[in-house]
Amino acid sequence: MDSVKRGYTYRFYPTPEQETLLARTFGCVRKVYNTILDWRTKEFYEHQKKMDYLKANARLTDIKKRPEFGYLSDVSSVPLQQCLRHQQTAYKNFWAGKQSAEFTASAFKYVGGKLFVAKSKEPLDIRWSRELPSAPSTITMSKDPAGRYFVSCLCAFVPECLKVTPNRVGVDLGIKDLFVTDKGKKTGNPRHAAKYATKLAKHQRRLAKKKLGSKNRIKAKLKVARIHAKISDCRMDNLHQLSRRLINENQVVCVESLKVKNMIRNPKLSKSIADAGWGSFVKMLGYKADWGGRTVVAINQFFPSSKRCSGCGHINDELTLDVREWECPSCSTLLDRDINAARNIKAAGLAVLACGENVSLVS
Repeated sequence: MDSVKRGYTYRFYPTPEQETLLARTFGCVRKVYNTILDWRTKEFYEHQKKMDYLKANARLTDIKKRPEFGYLSDVSSVPLQQCLRHQQTAYKNFWAGKQSAEFTASAFKYVGGKLFVAKSKEPLDIRWSRELPSAPSTITMSKDPAGRYFVSCLCAFVPECLKVTPNRVGVDLGIKDLFVTDKGKKTGNPRHAAKYATKLAKHQRRLAKKKLGSKNRIKAKLKVARIHAKISDCRMDNLHQLSRRLINENQVVCVESLKVKNMIRNPKLSKSIADAGWGSFVKMLGYKADWGGRTVVAINQFFPSSKRCSGCGHINDELTLDVREWECPSCSTLLDRDINAARNIKAAGLAVLACGENVSLVS
């Protein structure tokens, strides 16, 4: 199997000097981003000119020569150039409260299992949870809203194909259970957001009462961010474990192609759907299947998996969401809604592989 690129993310603990340098770098990246974006916007609306990366980079070089922007030379030039390449992505990150800086090979060194970045003499104090498969081609250093620092290393690695197995599974995603298989296995749902809802609400109320711009407000905001980070970490850890188990045990995994962004607009179910993390789960299945030589099939989202009897094929159009068990009026089979849906999803997915129907394959 050919080598592929994969990001390995680790938490690290900067020294006071590195923390100051990172704060400076993040600030300079934001300044360059906003300044260049403002310039690009004016050029477009006033002169109908579209500025590409080369022109934006030339503009950055010109700005750095100005006395009022002299501080931009105190940090590595690479993250400033990279933020121009990824300006749209960076724009989303800034609004999300995330700070990041990308370094290419000329701005860092990976020597003897230690990572050094430009303008810093000491290596990063990284918690290496696993060894890197190769020297990274780029690294991205970030600080999340909870005040934690992470470094993501993009490395080339050769994935190993898993041993071929005859097992195939249909998976019905849900809220009561994150997913149910066609064999009746139900995972349950930890409901991480609900678990921390009371604690989160308490700290959000405290935050709302703090004076804008005060140190106490900053502390209260950090506490709220840490709770959100805890919820996110728990959710992602659970999804990684479940997706890995499905890929390890099955050669083919059949799922529904869900439009989560559209479904989350439902005010009654939006919190539960967001907490379940269906979108992230399907993405995990996709790339882990690619690495392991497995296949993930996503069937059409409009396929009536819940309303169709997996025994005789009768479609019950009158079935409502609150009905968890129903008896097929055609063959009198008593059906569990979720297991029945999983069986139909599996049948449809295998039909796709056999007959090549026009539905998407997750990759």
